[in-house]
Amino acid sequence: MADQPTRRDFVKTAAIAGAGFTIVPRSVLGRGFQAPSDALNIAVVGVGGMGSSNTAAVMSQNIVAICDVDDVLLERSLTRWKDRIYPPAPAAGVVAGGGRQGGAGGGQGQEGPPRPVWQEFDKSKLQLEADARWTPNAGTADMQKFVDEQMPKVAKYRDYREMLEKQKDIDAIIVATPDHMHAVIASNAMDLGKHVYVQKPLCWSVHEARHLAKKALEKKVVTQMGNQGHSQDDARRGQDYLAAGAIGDIREVHVWTNRPLAFWPQGIPRPAALSGNAPGWNNSGITRRLADVMASSGVTTPDTLAWDLFLGVAPDVEYHPVYHPFNWRGWVDWGQGALGDMGAHLIDHPVWGLNLGLPTIIETTSTPFSRQPTAGLVSYPNATTTYYEFAARGGKPAVKMIWYDGGLTPPRPEEIGEERLSGEGGVLYIGSKGKMLQDTYGANPRLLPADKHNSYGPPKEKMVRVPHQAHEMNWVNAIKGKDTISSPFSYAAHLTEIMLLGVASLRANAKLHYDAANMRVTNNAAANEFLTRTYRAGYSL
Repeated sequence: MADQPTRRDFVKTAAIAGAGFTIVPRSVLGRGFQAPSDALNIAVVGVGGMGSSNTAAVMSQNIVAICDVDDVLLERSLTRWKDRIYPPAPAAGVVAGGGRQGGAGGGQGQEGPPRPVWQEFDKSKLQLEADARWTPNAGTADMQKFVDEQMPKVAKYRDYREMLEKQKDIDAIIVATPDHMHAVIASNAMDLGKHVYVQKPLCWSVHEARHLAKKALEKKVVTQMGNQGHSQDDARRGQDYLAAGAIGDIREVHVWTNRPLAFWPQGIPRPAALSGNAPGWNNSGITRRLADVMASSGVTTPDTLAWDLFLGVAPDVEYHPVYHPFNWRGWVDWGQGALGDMGAHLIDHPVWGLNLGLPTIIETTSTPFSRQPTAGLVSYPNATTTYYEFAARGGKPAVKMIWYDGGLTPPRPEEIGEERLSGEGGVLYIGSKGKMLQDTYGANPRLLPADKHNSYGPPKEKMVRVPHQAHEMNWVNAIKGKDTISSPFSYAAHLTEIMLLGVASLRANAKLHYDAANMRVTNNAAANEFLTRTYRAGYSL
């Protein structure tokens, strides 16, 4: 008898067929087979932080395996989901639902000139039409099903390699680990024909970005990067403004974020015991003293943390809580700083809307940072500014884009009067016929000044919308052939390369002239080492 098609064959066929795919009823497939429209079997690697949110967003599917190097983070996520469905009784003396009462405070009796008011528009017609194409389950029904039916039997792993080897029922994988492990996990999964959703930034190096885009194309799997703003109605309305030429030709863009302030530490030394004479109390002396204090704090690696697995592809470094959890983002070994963290949510919009290629010149300046002769930059600086130059393309002019982080911002445009730019972050487009602002994730697009915005009205709708603006479920539905993928690796790798070139300039401490066709810095040969990395033994793309 000829070999029978497997469930994975059906899922893969659905992904390749895309929008032309026909939903196959279970009755046609016969006993033992599920239709491609049925739930996918999804595994998650890295379930703390955004991994927890990503998992919750796809609980309409089958969560068959969870992998995390930190048992505490894994169990914390499971407990959080369970407590949401079955809230624990309040502790003795605590009133359920209690909290401080009082008004919002401030904002009344303010003096000065009136602030501009931008008209807010309703959800777009295209968004309403998209929402009608797919109806998610209401409330916490999906999480209830996960907690009651799937949580008791979900497989748990520390090592993703063991999971990929043993867990044969996986259709798709969410990767939400620290940045340095994104590429190797996604690549290994795609080798097995798994569809992959990878948190932003897509990867740690430029070489990895190109590798992932190429492999996704070769393996014909459905891929998505976790820049969820890309699926928002507001972000796509911003694209409609740009496509309509609302502010004319754009030659200058400013992008900023407040990260890492109040989120994670940067500009600090690696823990190291003092040797020799006691340092002074100048800046360098205080830095050495801080390193000594951290080194002498009696830290041991928790039994609940597989530190060697956390290190993964990265160099061997002794554990310290200043690195994990979450603080890894500020260290070169594992993260990409504020630019890697938030660039995917902010730089995304001008790259997308202006159809920017790869930059020809990149230069990053920063607040002071410490370098080690043998290791280069260790902890990212507190604030950076990156200057990108993009060539003219397709009848559109050349563009200069400037990135700011750590509390730095562009000059305030005169059109907003005394109004301040968003402290969290945003995008400012400078066009030949006006200006436009967007907030983080592409939210709240508005023309400047407010009078122009209000008289212009909402732009003509052209950009396709994502049903319910659900980024993770867009990926799931695209795997099933029910939707068009929002931010596939073919785009996400390009965006990520732009971001990481800014980091490469920072690490090289130099302006870079970039030959994109050959993935090579042409004016500083030593800087090319920052476009890739050597993996530790046991890991490969």
